[in-house]
Amino acid sequence: MVMFLFLVVALAVVVGAVTLAVVGGGDNAPLPEAAPERLQDSLPPDRPVSRADVDRLRFPLAARGYRMADVDDALGRLAAELAERDARIADLEAALAGARAAAAHLSMDKPASHPEDDQR
Repeated sequence: MVMFLFLVVALAVVVGAVTLAVVGGGDNAPLPEAAPERLQDSLPPDRPVSRADVDRLRFPLAARGYRMADVDDALGRLAAELAERDARIADLEAALAGARAAAAHLSMDKPASHPEDDQR
């Protein structure tokens, strides 16, 4: 019975000590607030996003999943990059079509060479 009472008192002392340490009983100051976890490996702002950048992208966990602001920022950046690339592809395809049309027009206007002209 004495051993049981000793264990109960020891447990109460340990719980009290831990509670005081967590609450800040030493300097009468609570523990400082932990900074919220933020996205560390953001997408590079100085160059286009590559496949490797997207593969390395990891979002910090929040109370109910991921931080919406971090995910929204990353998705907005990726959407802007994709729109820019789509516009660039459309411009290049239009330029290619124009170049092909010009080449076809030039080949139709070019007079056909006669084999007799080459022998002279």
